[in-house]
Amino acid sequence: VVDDNGNDVAPNEVGELIFKGPRLMKEYYKNPEATANTIKNGWLYTGDLVRIDEEGYLYIADRKKDLIIRGGENIFPVEIEDVLHRHPKIDDVAVIGYPHERLVEIAMAVVQLKPGETMTEQEVIDFCKEAGLAKYKWPEKVVFDQVPRNPTGKLQKTILREKYIGKKK
Repeated sequence: VVDDNGNDVAPNEVGELIFKGPRLMKEYYKNPEATANTIKNGWLYTGDLVRIDEEGYLYIADRKKDLIIRGGENIFPVEIEDVLHRHPKIDDVAVIGYPHERLVEIAMAVVQLKPGETMTEQEVIDFCKEAGLAKYKWPEKVVFDQVPRNPTGKLQKTILREKYIGKKK
């Protein structure tokens, strides 16, 4: 588990999970750029942000590409999603980084309500506050829409980024 400079992180610090071994992929088919971003000095960079505790147990924090950097603070979208999934009116939720002129990115929540339910942006923010989420993690933009998932149930954040921001991350 390493930081952005490839240095090992201390126990309980979040870093990227990397692997090395004889049975790992060698390259992406006809995609040298993706290969160069994923395989460095024989190490495969997974894109998974994890931490390892003092006993050696590994905990997944989020995907590196989903990490939101708000004014120098790291926000793991899954942390906000976990809180909002507990709201009785919310059926599904996805949190993505939304461009901000001064802070670089802010948290944007795409909230899918249960049938027949209504909710305001302020109710979403208040719920995060009441749940004890740090203020810098509260969604600063909330939209009510369908949350796209693939056939296996995986969030399709790329679709949301293209729809609301106009780009992939």
